[in-house]
Order: sequence, then C-alpha cells, then structure tokens
Amino acid sequence: MVGLPARGKSFIVKKIQRYLTWLQYDTRVFNVGNLRRIASKGDNNNGTTHSHAFFDSTNTTAKSIRDQLALESLEELIAWLKQGGRVGIHDATNSSRERRKMLLDRLKSEPNCRVLFIESICTDPVVLAHNITMKLMSPDYKGVDETQAREDFRKRLENYERAYQTLGEEDEDEGIQYCKLINVGKKVIAYNTQGYLAGQCIFYLMNFNLSPRCIWLTRHGESLDNKLGKIGGDAPLSARGKKYGACLARFIKQQRIEQDEIRRRAAEQREAGSSSSQQCERTVAVWTSMLRRTKETVEEFDPIEYDIKEMRLLNEIYAGICEELTYAQIRERYPEEFQERKINKLFYRYPGMGGESYLDVIQRLNPLIIELERMSSDMVIVTHRVVMRILLGYMLDIDRAKMPEMEVPLHTLYCVEPKPHGTVVKRYRWVEEQDWFVEDQQQP
Repeated sequence: MVGLPARGKSFIVKKIQRYLTWLQYDTRVFNVGNLRRIASKGDNNNGTTHSHAFFDSTNTTAKSIRDQLALESLEELIAWLKQGGRVGIHDATNSSRERRKMLLDRLKSEPNCRVLFIESICTDPVVLAHNITMKLMSPDYKGVDETQAREDFRKRLENYERAYQTLGEEDEDEGIQYCKLINVGKKVIAYNTQGYLAGQCIFYLMNFNLSPRCIWLTRHGESLDNKLGKIGGDAPLSARGKKYGACLARFIKQQRIEQDEIRRRAAEQREAGSSSSQQCERTVAVWTSMLRRTKETVEEFDPIEYDIKEMRLLNEIYAGICEELTYAQIRERYPEEFQERKINKLFYRYPGMGGESYLDVIQRLNPLIIELERMSSDMVIVTHRVVMRILLGYMLDIDRAKMPEMEVPLHTLYCVEPKPHGTVVKRYRWVEEQDWFVEDQQQP
C-alpha cells in the first residue's frame, strides 16, 4: 500500500483481503502501525503511542526506526508466504521513493514474489474529514482529549505531506506494477499490470463505491420440492411460498419508503445553506435466478417500480445425478458420494454432467460480486441456499470452512448495509400468523 494517513488505505486493504479470501486465496494483512505500537511504550506524556514528531522526516532517529519496522513487517510477510500463504498485504504509508525502493530491493532476492503497489489518493473534503475523525479513534489516541488528538494528527499529516512522493515516472523506471486509486475509484490509473491476481485486484478496485445502500437477500418461498425434502429441480412454489412472496413485496416497499425518508433528511442536512441541491429517485434492482421458484417469489413486485432481472449466475448449485433426490435417497443410492460430501462440502463436486461444487459456484458468482460492489442503488436478491451462503460469506467475511454450514432457513430476509468501516447486517423472520417480518435479535 502507498498513501498518506486517513486516505482510506485500511478500507481498501480490508476489501481486498475479504475479496481474495472469498476467492480462496489465503490472504493476510501485515500492518506496520500495529508493529510500531507493539514495539513502543510511548514517547510523550499525552497518552499516544507516538507524537507527531516521530513522523517528521528530518527526525533521523525516528526515520531509522520506522524503516526498520517496515522491513520487519515485510520479513513477517515473506516468511508467511513461504509457509504457504498466497497474498500478503504490506499495510503502511510507504510514501517515499526511498522507502519503496528499500522494500523492492529486499524482495528482489525472493524470485517467487510479485509486487503490486496500490496508492490511495483522496481529495474529497467530505470523505477526508470523515477519515480523519475515524483516525482519531485509533489506538494511537486512546484516552486522549479529542482536541489534543486532532491537533497532533494535523501535525502528523503535515510531516507526511512534506516528504510524500506519489507513484509516477521515477517509480516506473524500477519496472514496478502499480495502481493509483483516486477518490475511492472515481479515477483509476494502472501501470504495467501483470498476472491474473493483479488484474483481478485492479478490476475489483475500479468497481466499488461508498454509496449508502441496502442489499436485501432471501431464499425463494417454500417450493413443492421443499415440502418433499428434495434438492435441486425446478418446482413451483407451494401456497405458503406464494404467501411469503406477497408479504416480501409489501415489506420491501415499506422499507424502501422509510429508507428514502431517512436519506432525504440526511441529504437536506448536508446541503443546508448550499445553493446546489440535487435529488434523484433511487431505483431498486430485483435479481432472481432463472429457476421457477425464485421468479414466482417476486411476482408481486411491480415491474414499473422495480428493475427485475433473471440471472443464471444465481441458480442453485447443480447436483448432477443427485438432482431432485432427497438426502435419504442419496445416502441409499450413492453412499460413497454422501459420505464424501459430508467430509468436505466446500470441495465436494456432485457427480454427473454439470455437477458443481461450492468452489464452482464461487467462481460462477465472481462477476456478480463485482456488480454488487459497483451498484449504488438498493437491491433485492432472491436466490437459493448455497448461493445465499456464498454471498453472505463474502459480505460478512465468514470463514470459508464455516460458510457451507451456515444456517440460512427459508422465509428469512437479510438486510446488508456496506459501510466505510464495516458491514451492518439485520435479519428478519417471516411470521406466518402475522403475515409480516419481525427483526431477529440473534446475530446472523
């Protein structure tokens, strides 16, 4: 990573780590700031781990310590890669050419390592002010008066800005590959991109945004095959499933009205005193699979109010020769397959033409994840159990070993709100007797 403090590097790091881990690449972050805090007992009396003076480029003693900590963090990263890790992220400012050259020189002796620099640049005053406020909540300023912390951080920024050297032609002379991300993807500059992973990271970074939005996810309503305990197939909804779909349409409409009002008030507060106030109607996308049970679930959604699309990407995992069988029938007819799946559901692929594994579905859903990150509007996704597990696994950063075992019951609705510093998730249960949704207080 490259960039000044409070420019969103940590946000980008978390996003990349989550995405690559979801794609099944072992990814770990090595944060130099954490190493600095561990190595230090504090060098002043105001409670911070280091005062702004520690980050002054003219402070040769402090600079030597900072360079040493950056190298120590890099050594930990290299050692982890040699133990089988795939992607290590060196999370630091790395804001001078001298520092970057020092890291590159060390990596030249590691022929199997490829290096991608990602620089985050932020000039948006609103985003920058928010980032600075969040930075004051870091361990560096624990227990410190806010005014004092803000002043110290302002001086720290000034020290960094004096020595800051953005990625450019002089870095290109080193033959490096880099990506400059400006204002959270509004502008992206890529140079000398090599290899699948680097290209995948840059494509991913080009598509995410910070727009406030709700992503609603649910399985289809109960189908006739659900009542029989069969997997796969293309059965229609039961009467109960149709009732769930009708209630889902009413509930989403109410939630949409409430969210629009909250956002309208927030926009009015932000634009108070401004002569340029723009309001635009937010569209809501509704995505389903190509299978009958999901399409029937959204029949009560008004196609004039909602942008409804059917996507093969959202189809349930295809069970090959086990399609439309119950688990009891699979155990009886294919006992070895039943046992193999039980041992490792993540890697197990159903036998027969077109049979899929969880890993196959993850790869199938990769373009959809990119589209989810790109979308700035609210959306409703109606899909199936395995696809729900994989999508929630990505959004909630759930350990891949636990993902195939997630409880994702029928008639349960999830609301996921991506935020700059985390994801907020709510879960709602459909109460059939009330024909309405009740928020589930249990943590998803």
